[in-house]
Amino acid sequence: MASKLGNIVFYADDPPALARFWAAVFGYPEQEWDEPLKGQLLSAGLTEKDLAHRGLAQDPSGEGPRMLFLHADSTKQTRNRMHLDINAAPGRQPTHEELDAEKERLLSLGAEVVRLIDQDWGPWPEYYYQLRDPEGNEFCLH
Repeated sequence: MASKLGNIVFYADDPPALARFWAAVFGYPEQEWDEPLKGQLLSAGLTEKDLAHRGLAQDPSGEGPRMLFLHADSTKQTRNRMHLDINAAPGRQPTHEELDAEKERLLSLGAEVVRLIDQDWGPWPEYYYQLRDPEGNEFCLH
């Protein structure tokens, strides 16, 4: 049996705010710790204070990734060792106009541009944006 992705976990200074950012990136509804999940978490030993320092972004259809946001004990210092690649036009290569439009949408949510990558690796052209989320985590928009 092969493994399956469970959660993508971020450590954050403001987990609820970062959860709202990533929910908006993927078009997920904002989530609160509602019942029955809240009751399950509290009965498992978490406190209201714990929940106030956590965030969740989840696809209601269950198809997209589920992201969990936990409070970090220190600020981000260096480059990520792992990052997310976001598809501006799922299932196909976006036009430059589509890519720019999605970049502008993400900027309006609080992302910032690190750089535009425009290069060729032999027969494989690359044209995408490296961005940062509001807490400085790098991700790529293809």
